[in-house]
Amino acid sequence: MRKKVIILGGGVAGMSAAHELIERGYDVTVYEAKSISGGKARSVPVPGSGINGRKELPGEHGFRFFPKFYNHIIDTMKRIPLEGNNTVYANLVEATKMGIARFNEPLVPFVLGFPKSMVDLKINIKALFETNWGLSEHELEFLVERVWQVMTSCKERRMDEYERISWWDYLDGDRQSEDFQKMFTGITRSLVAANAREASMKTIGNVLSQIILDCILPGSENDRLLNGPTNEVWIDPWLNYLRKKGVRYFTNAECINIQSDQETIVSTTIKHHSRILTVKGDYFLSALPVEAMEKLISREMIEADPTLEGIKKLSKSLGWMNGIQFFLKRDIPIIHGHIICQDTPWALTIVSQKQFWPSIDLKEYGDGTVKGILSVCISEWHIPGIVYEKKASECTLEEIKNEVWTQLKKSFNAEKTVLQDDDFHSWFLDPDMIFDDTKKINISPLLVNKVYNRELRPYAYTRIKNFFLASDYVRTNTDLATMEGANEAARRAVNCIIDVSGSKAPKCKIWEMFDCELLIPWHIHDFRRYQKGLPWNGKCSHIRRMISMIRHISLYYLKKPL
Repeated sequence: MRKKVIILGGGVAGMSAAHELIERGYDVTVYEAKSISGGKARSVPVPGSGINGRKELPGEHGFRFFPKFYNHIIDTMKRIPLEGNNTVYANLVEATKMGIARFNEPLVPFVLGFPKSMVDLKINIKALFETNWGLSEHELEFLVERVWQVMTSCKERRMDEYERISWWDYLDGDRQSEDFQKMFTGITRSLVAANAREASMKTIGNVLSQIILDCILPGSENDRLLNGPTNEVWIDPWLNYLRKKGVRYFTNAECINIQSDQETIVSTTIKHHSRILTVKGDYFLSALPVEAMEKLISREMIEADPTLEGIKKLSKSLGWMNGIQFFLKRDIPIIHGHIICQDTPWALTIVSQKQFWPSIDLKEYGDGTVKGILSVCISEWHIPGIVYEKKASECTLEEIKNEVWTQLKKSFNAEKTVLQDDDFHSWFLDPDMIFDDTKKINISPLLVNKVYNRELRPYAYTRIKNFFLASDYVRTNTDLATMEGANEAARRAVNCIIDVSGSKAPKCKIWEMFDCELLIPWHIHDFRRYQKGLPWNGKCSHIRRMISMIRHISLYYLKKPL
């Protein structure tokens, strides 16, 4: 008899676990509370927007972002078949640039990856050395030294010492200039919805170092996006594959209770539409987000495994990072990649979607007149804006739309008018934001990284012998609430089920988060010091001279004609 696994939650973590389990011969059933599969990664049709038989406009919880250091989710995408010989991986499109937008300043573009031409090199030199970032030479040197320390520290030091230090304290934020503070609090909020004063140096340093290395070393695929609405080009083909393999996947099926005894989970109670079901299985795997899981943890479960108490504490470390889409009467590409709007109070990041959707005809959506889509993530909901001087969490839906549109225009209309009110067709805010006269809540918040949070994160296994955890709050190498972290957590949970069930199926592969062969000599050197209780000492005494040399050489070549 095949062992039966019940998966609670059908987002990226739940679907990833189902994928690995069904391919290893388990009997798999997934229960997803929402009406659309995919969790936070799903795209959402704009209700009532389709006219005369057209598809509804594609909204979403937030735009997709697949940086180069994503390994787990990419491996899974390469195993989701499409018609012909392709896989879903073929639906990823590489962004060639990224941009930083500031109020009343020209947009600063960066070419992603190792420069492939003199033109690319000049773009990056100009961005780095001719842009007035407001940083003193001392601050620049200090920043390079700080990033270098993270890059050259051994894994053990990063996991131990650096987990206990905030990113703000590591950068000595209180002593830096206002421009320095603005730049790095903005980047931290926009990229990972984290507060630089609270987030751990280890997590933010790892991610930032990885992104920097990916951008300056030879190679490609530093930033990838999907070539169409998420469910059309990824989630739906994935769900079709899982069902074809034998996975039973139910939507509108919410877990409302978990029954346990001293050693095992006996059953779960599922509300499927209006029916109440008692579901039993050999193994239970929760892929629910932390705020949903903490409500289901009973006193009996904590008595069986006291570490589950940490989930309740983690559920207090939540932030908001939700999307709004602006549908336009003309396509406005702006830049071929993501843009960080550095000065926006609400920490906006944006991508112009249509340029990455070459095979998508927007005439088939809505009323047929939409030609462009700006997809925006709002990462800061608790700082006043510039129009109403109210926090996003206090605004009406209409006020949120007006405020974001104004912040975008102030970010992009410095040299010329990029965004015009006449371009505006319609807009759509993530439906997980429930804002009305009686309440203003976010039913899909994001777990944000904080100092010491890792100690609260549970492992994928528990002391309840048939209960496993697979969500982005589980301890992973990724250590961040992302699709990558969710997929890695699912793999770890599946590996535990393989062990407990005595299966001879191969284990799921797990990748390290920060692993650069070029830096191995420094890592070995620092590990030896760490073992002896000595502090990091991998300083490069020539950093100041190196920065000065790069600056002069770069500016020399910038002046040369092509």
